[in-house]
Amino acid sequence: MLLWLTEFLAQYIGGFTVFQYLTLRGILGVLTALVLSLLIGPAMIRHLAQYQIGQAVRDDGPETHLSKAGTPTMGGALILVSVAVSTLLWADLTNRYVWVAVGVTLAFGAIGWVDDYRKVVERDARGLPARWKYFWQSLIGVVAAAILYYSASLPEETTMIVPFFKDVGIMLGPISFILLSYFVVVGSSNAVNLTDGLDGLAIMPTVMVGGALGIFAYASGHANFAEYLQIPNLPGTGELIVFCGAIVGSGLGFLWFNTYPAQVFMGDVGALALGAALGIVAVIVRQEIVLFIMGGIFVVETLSVMIQVASFRLTGRRVFRMAPLHHHFELKGWPEPRVIVRFWVITVILVLVGLATLKLR
Repeated sequence: MLLWLTEFLAQYIGGFTVFQYLTLRGILGVLTALVLSLLIGPAMIRHLAQYQIGQAVRDDGPETHLSKAGTPTMGGALILVSVAVSTLLWADLTNRYVWVAVGVTLAFGAIGWVDDYRKVVERDARGLPARWKYFWQSLIGVVAAAILYYSASLPEETTMIVPFFKDVGIMLGPISFILLSYFVVVGSSNAVNLTDGLDGLAIMPTVMVGGALGIFAYASGHANFAEYLQIPNLPGTGELIVFCGAIVGSGLGFLWFNTYPAQVFMGDVGALALGAALGIVAVIVRQEIVLFIMGGIFVVETLSVMIQVASFRLTGRRVFRMAPLHHHFELKGWPEPRVIVRFWVITVILVLVGLATLKLR
């Protein structure tokens, strides 16, 4: 919205043309979301605590988690508000990619909100039944993928890019594109949700991966950079740097309150939405494989759950002391802050590897 205002004012005051630059609006997206999070956060935490919207803790988990019972949850709503407001203020609202990204994020956030509400407010331990949760996730993922495929105007928009190889791309038809996009969006959403088990564990990797995807979006949308880096030029994707910047800013603002020991948890409303946001951006900029690399922590956490379940059902034995993986290390005696920071360090390395694919071709 502010982009339209600055375009109008630029006709009379030349200095307002600076707001046409994506880099500046990306930075403003970060700062706006960060300030909103810091301003809204304390009031939201007070209201969550006042209405006793607190976290339930499993009895079979690490003993150190018992003290977390009652900590306000559903704080992910703070992230969604900051991301949505910041993006709508600074992004070009005629850009279809912006609306797809925001729409998917809010829709997955709505699924998480219903799940959290039933668990915390209605005291229904099941929350939103798994079949309905996956039904709505699948429906949103498929609809978003179909919109992207049938609105594509260039072959590059539906080509699967293979990192580290400049001339390798897999052309996707409607079914393969929609299926791949569905798995990326829904899988990423649930992977971040599984990772969200310790204070700050999920949000910081989300911030780092989101920021890196913003760089991919900007480079893909810029004809000169795309040619220099030998990646497909996807006009319009650069606008997603504002959306990714909003994720970074809101994530850092949330981390201010979520850092150990956490004052608030994001809940499914935040985790499902953020994971879907990363997935849909990766699909739009055609970097699904790179997301798999940069989000390695999310992938490993998900695999640990799958391996644990499969092993127990097939052999009656558990591979890990507890899944997801971060609980395994806790039960081995690692203090919670050590697990968190080491997972952050691993994510930094993986994000750098992902960014290296921009040039190593």
